[in-house]
Amino acid sequence: MRALLLAAFVFGLPSISHAQSSPLGLWLAESGKAAVEITECGAAGLCGKIAWLKEPLDESGKPRLDKNNPAAELKSQKLCGLLMVGNFKPAGKPNEWDGGFIYNPEDGKTYSSEMELKSPDVLGVRGYVGIPLFGKSQTWTRLPNEHQRCKV
Repeated sequence: MRALLLAAFVFGLPSISHAQSSPLGLWLAESGKAAVEITECGAAGLCGKIAWLKEPLDESGKPRLDKNNPAAELKSQKLCGLLMVGNFKPAGKPNEWDGGFIYNPEDGKTYSSEMELKSPDVLGVRGYVGIPLFGKSQTWTRLPNEHQRCKV
């Protein structure tokens, strides 16, 4: 009986440590159109920039720009390298962060956001207006660090 308990404890440890993995790294958005690299940003908590685009160039062969941004002076910034998520702080529960924002370059809007590391390679991201109940969830998938990046 002791041997079984010891084996369960020893073999159970890897899954416990994986459950507490970090969201830092490169994540493919659910749409498959972009990858976001999440890093630590000091006092600003966790943040993430667009690190890869499936279609980095527009119809004219130039880098895609943030053309839907409501601020006229930001419409000319490149999407590659753009800050897309930020201000995430630990939510008080393991593997959850909240208080953040997510920017959607497709509509030029910024939403409140929270995220949950569901497994070492699956990140749940929810953007919302007001309260999380009124929002949309996505599942992001971890990419290897060797994955191709934008040339910013």
